[in-house]
Amino acid sequence: MNNNKIINALLSAFGALIFISFLAFLDRSLEGMIWLIPPFGASMVLVMAVHESPLAKPKNILLGHILSALSGVIILYLIGDNFLALGIAVALAVFVMIVTDTIHPPAGANPIIVILTGQGISFVLFPVAVGAFMLIVFAYLYNKLLKRNYP
Repeated sequence: MNNNKIINALLSAFGALIFISFLAFLDRSLEGMIWLIPPFGASMVLVMAVHESPLAKPKNILLGHILSALSGVIILYLIGDNFLALGIAVALAVFVMIVTDTIHPPAGANPIIVILTGQGISFVLFPVAVGAFMLIVFAYLYNKLLKRNYP
C-alpha cells in the first residue's frame, strides 16, 4: 500500500470522525431531539471514500434520504407496523430513488427506522432532511479543503 492511499484513508476517516462525532454530540446534548441516524454513517463512507461516485452526489444524498424516509412514513400510515410493511417500504424507497434518479444506498435504511420506531412526517424533516443537508455542506467544505473533486 502506498503512502498516498494511507494518507487519503486517514483524511477520509478523520472527516467521518468529525461529522459523526458532531451529530452524536448534538444527539446526546439536546434531550428529546434525534440528530444521528445510522444511515448517515453509511453516507459518510460515500462522501469521504468515494466522493466522486454518482451515489455521493448532493442531490442523491438529500433526495434519497428524504424520499426513502417518506416512503416509510407513507407505508406505516397505510398498513401499520408489520413484516410486510417493512418490505413494502424499502421496495417503495428503491422504486422512488430509481425513477427520480436519486439513488443513495444508505437511504434504504430510512424506511426501516421509520417503521420500527413509529416515526411520523416530522422525522422526514428532522433529522433526515436537516441532517442530510448538513452532511452535504460538511462533505463539500471538507473535500474542497482537501482539494478533492466533490461533488
